Amino acid sequence: MKLNKLKLSIENAWNHKEKLEYHLKNDVIYVINQIDKGNIRVSEFLNGKWRINEWVKKAIIMYFSIQKMNLIELGPLEFYDKIPVKNKFKKKGIRVVPPAVARYGSYISTGVILMPSYVNIGAYIGEGTMIDTWATVGSCAQIGSRVHISGGVGIGGVLEPIQASPVIIEDDVFIGSRCILVEGVIIQKEAVLGANVVLTSSTKIFDVSNENSILMKGVIPPSSVVIPGTYPKKFPSGIYHIPCALIIGKRKESTNKKTSLNEVLRTHHLF
Repeated sequence: MKLNKLKLSIENAWNHKEKLEYHLKNDVIYVINQIDKGNIRVSEFLNGKWRINEWVKKAIIMYFSIQKMNLIELGPLEFYDKIPVKNKFKKKGIRVVPPAVARYGSYISTGVILMPSYVNIGAYIGEGTMIDTWATVGSCAQIGSRVHISGGVGIGGVLEPIQASPVIIEDDVFIGSRCILVEGVIIQKEAVLGANVVLTSSTKIFDVSNENSILMKGVIPPSSVVIPGTYPKKFPSGIYHIPCALIIGKRKESTNKKTSLNEVLRTHHLF
């Protein structure tokens, strides 16, 4: 089915979702199948910027409404849910360490390693990426190739509001342990985030690598090395320090993309 025709069908289904006709339900199911295969994405990079495919998010939301609760048995494990789990990892060349779980309707590329972790519907994970222990990849999050998501990282999901952007992590990024990334923040290529960096759409990001700091929000520029910080803010009861993120420098071109976070921080005299 051509993409434009499929998009129109999903929009039509969305406008009549109180009582979906049979063929419209089939189109919703078809979209989820294509997301699962990586042929359709919630967000894609076109003409130099990320674009949200709102109609794809609508299909995911409607998929929940037409699916029935089912018992899922995996050996001694039992689940009860509307969405099945992904399978056939060996055939796809994906290493999955128990008890990692990826939901059907997420796309996981060849060469990905899933340590005990969770990947939600609508997510996209590029080739050669590592999702480390107890990391969570939320619904519709977009993860590039050769990314390292360290242990305990929380990547927020987003389905509603429809126009909201998912968290996007571009290629060759390193995300340190216990980072929290939510509300559609974008981590651009080859950036390195130190442990415990928390980013929301409103988090202040200060580039302090030069004499005068630069304030930004929502986006970490390419090759940035980022650590957690604080800044003072005055309240009626006094001055308190609010969390922020500090860009302390750039990842050097000579630095191997697979280098450890510790090596990068040593370069900037922080370890």
